[in-house]
Amino acid sequence: MSPTIGAPGLRRTFAVTVAALGMFAAVTSGHAQSRVAVGVTETISSHNPHGDSISMGYGIWCQVYGCLGTYDFEKGDYVGMLAERWEVNKDNPNEWIFHLRKGMKRHNDGKELTAEDVVHSINRMAKDPQTRQKQNVRNVTDVVALDKYTVKVVTDKPTAPLLEYLFDRVMITGKDLWAKHGARDADRKYPWGWGPYKLKELVIGQRIVLEKVKDHPDAKPQNPDVLIFRIMREPEQRVTALLNNEIQIAQFVPPHLAPRIEGSGNAAIKSTNSVELMFLAMSPKNKPWDNKQLRQAVCHAINKDAIIKAVLQGQAQRLDGPIGPGQYGYDPEATETMKIPYDPEKARQLVKQAGLSGTEVTLYTPVGRYVNDKQVTEAMIPMLNAIGLKATLATPEWATLWADVQKGKVPFYYMGRGSVVDPSVALSQYFETGGSPRIGISDPEIDKHLRAEREIFDPEARKKELNKAFAAIVEAAPACFMWRHRLLYGVSKKIEHTPTPSGRVFGVDIVVKN
Repeated sequence: MSPTIGAPGLRRTFAVTVAALGMFAAVTSGHAQSRVAVGVTETISSHNPHGDSISMGYGIWCQVYGCLGTYDFEKGDYVGMLAERWEVNKDNPNEWIFHLRKGMKRHNDGKELTAEDVVHSINRMAKDPQTRQKQNVRNVTDVVALDKYTVKVVTDKPTAPLLEYLFDRVMITGKDLWAKHGARDADRKYPWGWGPYKLKELVIGQRIVLEKVKDHPDAKPQNPDVLIFRIMREPEQRVTALLNNEIQIAQFVPPHLAPRIEGSGNAAIKSTNSVELMFLAMSPKNKPWDNKQLRQAVCHAINKDAIIKAVLQGQAQRLDGPIGPGQYGYDPEATETMKIPYDPEKARQLVKQAGLSGTEVTLYTPVGRYVNDKQVTEAMIPMLNAIGLKATLATPEWATLWADVQKGKVPFYYMGRGSVVDPSVALSQYFETGGSPRIGISDPEIDKHLRAEREIFDPEARKKELNKAFAAIVEAAPACFMWRHRLLYGVSKKIEHTPTPSGRVFGVDIVVKN
């Protein structure tokens, strides 16, 4: 049976109303279905599992289609999902071998996962006209099924962080369904995968509904039978829905609303240090941001400490380079040398030296996507004006802003880059020549170090090269690195759930209490 799938202007009616989703309780074979709803701030914008580039989307599609693996924050290492183990060829570091779990049955028809499905999926990620993930496989030159359960991935050069490029980025879709139905119908009518949950409904911009595959080896009886992601951009809406038991997890609770949850008696605040990097992006493809002095001036103009204290109420950790403590390659001594102090006088001098005093600039910000994002950027406007610019704030709808950022159409914006464990992928995506067009900088010094660090398998040597890349990015200033949020989640006392630094929510990690 096909899932119910819809989009604005093209929807089929789901069996229950939106209101019923909040209090969903169905009975099957005499047993009540357990349901957990999550209030989230971003949405999947495509039926194509490779057609978007958002952290929440990776988590959802991994639960449906299945991924080769993911990063386990408790273990501090990568763990397999559909792959049970992997290794690099000792004689040829351009070759990686992945061994698949045997006996993994697909939803709906029971077809076993094979190496051919993985080969198809990696190739699709590179060649699908709708893909937003091409940069993650641009170093892959060949993918071969060695046998039914073994895949060889060949890269053009040694690529030490390859797992960060492939794990929970490549969604494993069925080669046979693609061949039989074509991309559009396979994604919309037959989104069958090998994950612990199957897709029941997708209404873009509103909700995603998953149903547990009860005989999946990773699914447990105490995990929710139904997992619902409801798009709720307003913090008050999420908190109210949590306290009314319409949702059981409220994502990204602003600090000022946390006491309301803690005092409710039926929910609690749980926190985690995010690995999402918040930054101001300035695209050198667009004037006046082609001027490095202006970009550096902006980085000196923003009083990060004051914003963290007053607007974020201390629930963030300042960044003085691209990454912070706990992320791969972080070196406190090297980071100290990259520190850009708040210095409005120096910023004014840089603006004058650039001949750009009085220049009009527009800062674009999401509203409700990140914690207090509008309030944060509102605080930045007078700081920018104080250094001689004429700054204004633009607040487009998130879907519009995100689409334009991905196309490289937004010159100056505030945003985050999520799920940064090993920073190689994120930095290549935003700052390397030929990466995504989101910022569009091309700098030989940045390119040199990013290319070099990928080829180094020795951890200490690679970390040193990464820090050279960090320093080159800070010097070129295509972005001002701001902070990492300490994320607050509201969690119902009817469930057990520990938020992860990536912000992803997996059904198999949730326990519904009796």
